[in-house]
Amino acid sequence: MNSILITYNSRTGITKKYAEEIFSYLEKKKIEVILTSIQDFSPGLLKDADKLLFGSWTHGLMIFLQHPDKDWVKFARGLPELNGKKTGLFTTYKLATGSMFKKMRKVLYPKGADPVLELKSKNGALSDTDKNQLDQFMQ
Repeated sequence: MNSILITYNSRTGITKKYAEEIFSYLEKKKIEVILTSIQDFSPGLLKDADKLLFGSWTHGLMIFLQHPDKDWVKFARGLPELNGKKTGLFTTYKLATGSMFKKMRKVLYPKGADPVLELKSKNGALSDTDKNQLDQFMQ
């Protein structure tokens, strides 16, 4: 089975749009996909997913001190053990992602996640490069 759970946190709707673009792309490839916000997340969703994608908007001072927002961090720290499931990250940003992925990883490592994919978008659109990376991630 090849299924993926996409979980995101969005403040202005751009990260939600990006998550929906990822969802639509994978669904068109006949991959079983579940999309949920961190607010609607249920730990039971993890059991049926082979792969996980976690997304957050980039919080910070435009060009430095980037980090996931506090709601995403609280969500990620509350996750159960991820049992080494293949994991990826995505973010949306205004000017730069800076250390965003490093800080997301730091929160997820204690949960048994070692993310192998990093996607980013300024406007919530899925690029051809993103699609290629998703194809590799799903193999």
